[in-house]
Amino acid sequence: MSIKIITDSTSYIPQEYIDKYDIKVISLNVVMDLDSRRELDIDNITFYEEMDKASEIPKSSQPIPEEMLNTMKEILDNGDSIVGIFLSSKMSGTYSNACMMKNILLQDYPNANIEIIDSTTNCMQMGFTVIEAARAASEGKSIEEVVERANYIINNSRFLFTPETLAYLKKGGRIGGASALLGGILQIKPILTVKDGETSVFKKVRTRKKAVDTLVETFLQDIEEKGLGDVIVHYINCEEEGAKLAKLLEEKLGREVKMQSIGPVIGLHVGPGSIGLAYYTK
Repeated sequence: MSIKIITDSTSYIPQEYIDKYDIKVISLNVVMDLDSRRELDIDNITFYEEMDKASEIPKSSQPIPEEMLNTMKEILDNGDSIVGIFLSSKMSGTYSNACMMKNILLQDYPNANIEIIDSTTNCMQMGFTVIEAARAASEGKSIEEVVERANYIINNSRFLFTPETLAYLKKGGRIGGASALLGGILQIKPILTVKDGETSVFKKVRTRKKAVDTLVETFLQDIEEKGLGDVIVHYINCEEEGAKLAKLLEEKLGREVKMQSIGPVIGLHVGPGSIGLAYYTK
């Protein structure tokens, strides 16, 4: 019997880790012009091109319950335990649905070990939590140790990003309308983070360059104090800028820095041109 890790598609984990640790990924959905599709079935570049032409900003929705239930059931049928790590409960009902699926399954599998964790975040801040939990499971750690490792990453990680425009956050209701309006008038470029499960303003600066510089400065200060676990550059439809940021970090760290595109579910809320860093410390 082993421990299998489940997460959702908004973790945006590079495929190499999904393959290496056999991580199960359950897809959220995107509704655009009345057409609903699984996020995992959508090409990122194509999606943002379609979003530009759509009559309104697309909407996101939770995973189909059957997909989550069947994925969990398949693991239990194999005699394995489950640790599920999902998108912040303040951003989506995915976590609460996972808890519901757990309770349903325990009626048929009363001896099953199922742990469901609210990551309180998204993107690779959640992804690193998933990867480290999967790594611990692959090392033969107990389910309690796997959960402990996951919680450590949650409490020692950060996601900082800056959007190209606040229009998507404003229309999606993910940040106060007054803040979005102020940014538009004064050309303020906010640096955003995820705090207590919600998107919040980390700092406001005047230019895009200053915003990216502040991302780097904050990251370097954090790892100087606490040591670096791992870092990844996130970007939305601005791969060239993402590559430039990754190269800068590689020069400063003397190690490879991976890049990962943010997919439609989070991307439709923050918009093309967003760039940022997700990382955790030792």
